[in-house]
Amino acid sequence: MHLPLLQDIIILFGFSVVVVFILHRFKIPSILGFLITGVLIGPFGFGLIGAIDEIEIISEIGVILLLFVIGMELSLKQLITMRKTVLIGGFIQVGVSVLLASIIYHYLNFSWAESVFVGFLFSLSSTAIVLKILQDRNEISEPHGRNALGILIFQDIIVVPMMLVTPIMAGHDSDIGGEVLTLLVKSVLVLVFTYVSARYIVPRLLLLVVRTKNKELFLLTTISLCFTVTFITAEAGLSLALGAFLAGLIISESEYSHQATGTIIPFKVLFTSIFFISIGMMLDLGFFWNHAVIILTLVLFVFITKALIASIAVAVLKYPPRTVILTGLALFQIGEFSFILSKVGIKNGLLSPETNQYFLSVSIITMFLTPFVIQYADKIASLLLHFYGDKKREKALAEINTDTKDMHELNNHLIVVGYGVNGVNLANVADHAEIPYIIIDCNIDIVRREKQKGKPIIFGDAA
Repeated sequence: MHLPLLQDIIILFGFSVVVVFILHRFKIPSILGFLITGVLIGPFGFGLIGAIDEIEIISEIGVILLLFVIGMELSLKQLITMRKTVLIGGFIQVGVSVLLASIIYHYLNFSWAESVFVGFLFSLSSTAIVLKILQDRNEISEPHGRNALGILIFQDIIVVPMMLVTPIMAGHDSDIGGEVLTLLVKSVLVLVFTYVSARYIVPRLLLLVVRTKNKELFLLTTISLCFTVTFITAEAGLSLALGAFLAGLIISESEYSHQATGTIIPFKVLFTSIFFISIGMMLDLGFFWNHAVIILTLVLFVFITKALIASIAVAVLKYPPRTVILTGLALFQIGEFSFILSKVGIKNGLLSPETNQYFLSVSIITMFLTPFVIQYADKIASLLLHFYGDKKREKALAEINTDTKDMHELNNHLIVVGYGVNGVNLANVADHAEIPYIIIDCNIDIVRREKQKGKPIIFGDAA
């Protein structure tokens, strides 16, 4: 290793230890500490880091390992159940975002090509930051966590066609039809490879490795699988993050996924911290202070519109209001894939240096805000539902009380208190055994949803 790079790594981790420790005393998320570290030691801060390109390459490993672990915590079956969120929710979120941003930007006297490209940048959220925070808070498996993940998967897929279309919009000659067809063929082959590997190849391979009882061999095999699949998908023209996620899905189908996750997590924490630090390095403080009013106005616009659009996308899928709001608040920021896409736009003349600086500033500020917004999202949702939902709640309760009069005539029946996982299972058993029952739940959204399905459910607090 070259000594300058080693010196940069020492500075990088040394500063991050101090900053994260100080922020921890104030109960501020560590991600914010990494971002601040990047601002301080980067070229626009104290300028302590010289090997910036090398640091960015290392940081990519963090994104790969993060998506790899998330993939291992899911399964192909769970992913299939998310298909509506991925395809419909993701399409609505990206489509409406691109359309809205394009119209507004074109209204400011920019060409349609430039406007649509800015819409591309605007539509993408931060896969790395959102999933890292949701994972730390154990919310990936929650309804809003699954919705956020599904929409982010769609974004990771759609960014590749966006890159292909950009040169065409700029007026450069290109065989777009041939490129899209090639990409589709490669994508299908990658999906087939993923399914076959998950079902038949990887479980047998890991069984052979596990029988050796060699922990080092198991670690090396897991890491090798991760980077091999990631490399294959990258060669097929798909993103590294999507490849890492597919690699995790492949291992998730084996019975060794929990052990693999535990083995990888320390490395994931190390490299994702470098990724967030590298993001902080991109913020030009001088440009920010000189244009603070415009940038903060744009941040507010991005926050409101992106949260609203993502909420609408989830609402179309008929999720309860709280899930809709929480998902929207998780996806309000502009993401790291937009940084990659912006370089393509600059190269093709669709993004000026000044516009790019505004874009970087707004993107990074929204990333800074993300940990706080997600941390207080539940309180924000409760506040919004309190003001917006009181009249709707009274109307819904009146409808429910009218519809459930016949339930009061039940005798010798089962009372299911709460309609969570255990409540659902108990009700299913009662249905199978033809035992009469009534469900009591204090979540009005659940009551209304299940009432529409014909379930004998009433609103109330059983305590």
